[in-house]
Amino acid sequence: MRVDLSGKTALVTGSTQGIGAAIAAGLAAAGARVAINGRSDTGVRTAIARLAQDLPDADFLPAPGDVSDEAGAAQVVEEVPDADILVNNLGIFGAREPLAITDAEWRRYFEVNVLAAVRLTRAYLPGMADRGWGRIQYIASDSAVVIPAEMIHYGVSKTALLGVSRGFAKHAAGTGVTVNAVIAGPTHTGGVEDFVYELVDRDLPWAEAQREFMRKHRPQSLLQRLIEPEEIAHLVVYLSSPFASATTGAAVRVDGGYVDSIVP
Repeated sequence: MRVDLSGKTALVTGSTQGIGAAIAAGLAAAGARVAINGRSDTGVRTAIARLAQDLPDADFLPAPGDVSDEAGAAQVVEEVPDADILVNNLGIFGAREPLAITDAEWRRYFEVNVLAAVRLTRAYLPGMADRGWGRIQYIASDSAVVIPAEMIHYGVSKTALLGVSRGFAKHAAGTGVTVNAVIAGPTHTGGVEDFVYELVDRDLPWAEAQREFMRKHRPQSLLQRLIEPEEIAHLVVYLSSPFASATTGAAVRVDGGYVDSIVP
């Protein structure tokens, strides 16, 4: 199956590193023009230079701006007034003792993980519907349905994304725009390495630390390892393509087989 996204413009939020950068690379490799988003212009341009080393013929567009803020989101929309594909990837996470999570932290997680995606959906969905084609995705998490005790605020924000995705899919019914959530499992990024070492012995070598983390904190995983960012990207590229035209309103899993993450 060869995905061809030539002539399409994609915006991937939080795409200077990790899962977002892998998604941006995957979409660009399929022929899309991809807007790279991050909070700073320098960070965005550095990311584009890094991506271009592997994809010298790709068309990357800088779109700096903090989309968790109204002004930052407006800046991004000004840089990218129309998009055919919107991947709401931006997200923050971290371990916290449940009763120590403050009101301010709850608000911050909602602003970054939920409201940023809602804000950009409002900006781009009408144009997609007018053109009769579009793809909107929200990068959710297995934590949305298996709420980890050590990161309740993160899990709840991802649960909200499942509702947001389903609701906007219903709003877009019949327009040619598909709206889906991607339930990603624990993924191997720099930030996740730091998170793992918050929960296991920092003196352990990474391979052993990863196994210990999965055994103690994510025992539901059938994969029994962290997922690589490119594995998330493969699913996102497919859902962004014409091949996925009948998939909408769905929560699609690339979670390593968390057997209790979805109730039958």
